[in-house]
Amino acid sequence: MNIILKNKLNVKHERHPFHLVDPSPWPLLTSISVFTLVLGLVLAFNWYESLFHITANLLVFCFFLYRWFLDIVIEGTFEGQHTSKVQSNILAGMKWFIVSEIMFFFSFFWAYFHFSLIPSIYIGGFWPIYTEIEPWAIPFSNTAILLSSGILATVSHWFLKYGEGKMCLKFLTEAINLGILFTGLQVFEYGALSFFISSSSFGSVFFMVTGFHGFHVLIGTIFLYVCKLRIKANHFLTKYHIGFVCALWYWHFVDVVWIGLFWIVYVWGRYVEAKDYLDIVHFINFYGFVVKAHEIMVYYQTTPPFYKNFFKIIDRDNE
Repeated sequence: MNIILKNKLNVKHERHPFHLVDPSPWPLLTSISVFTLVLGLVLAFNWYESLFHITANLLVFCFFLYRWFLDIVIEGTFEGQHTSKVQSNILAGMKWFIVSEIMFFFSFFWAYFHFSLIPSIYIGGFWPIYTEIEPWAIPFSNTAILLSSGILATVSHWFLKYGEGKMCLKFLTEAINLGILFTGLQVFEYGALSFFISSSSFGSVFFMVTGFHGFHVLIGTIFLYVCKLRIKANHFLTKYHIGFVCALWYWHFVDVVWIGLFWIVYVWGRYVEAKDYLDIVHFINFYGFVVKAHEIMVYYQTTPPFYKNFFKIIDRDNE
């Protein structure tokens, strides 16, 4: 308690709005635990690692992450280190983190279009369409569930800004429950499918993009639950709740990614026939031809006079 009071006095006498973070072992320990966790997963995929070691690495990682976040909560809530400038920098960091996540999912959508529009001979020259994936069943239900959860979380934020703590907790709890329901339906859908991640490039892309999105939903659900605990502990004020704002941004990002995933992977990938793929491929080939012709014309216009005369002679001979 004396340390907290001392830090408060130090904050009042600082002549800059920034937070000089104290030395902490948690970033280094967390990075090491992430490395060992990923290494264990890679070994497990090749049958060199047991489930016990992976679970132990995951628990150690969660513990380090918990202690790191706990220090941040103490610095911002009890020590008063998060000034307006620090808060703006935290929000800027969250924006760039979401941009990096957008690029992450963009790579999966790029792979999906690459393999589906122009199937190579290495995947048999065709893109499989699994009719068992019905987009208007579980995927459409998950769409409605996730969008409803985003709306409830936004309403909860409104109540927090107006000082209605009970209504804020009520709507936030419903948003968290819908997130858990989404994850449960996703797992149920995986169990009903007949293909696996090793079933050609379609299975790899499908399970990678939907699996990573489901992982982000799980992280977002935990993010919202932590915010719920902090609201109960009176950590947030009507004008100071930057953690809740970051959680909402992350949750809405998950909503937007799922909308694109639903229409591209489930709807478009389910109802586009093979002939439609061929029409799209022909259009892409024609577009590539036009681009190449334009490049030749640009090159012709920027070449030295000698080569221009050479092309003119060839054109005259052809006539």
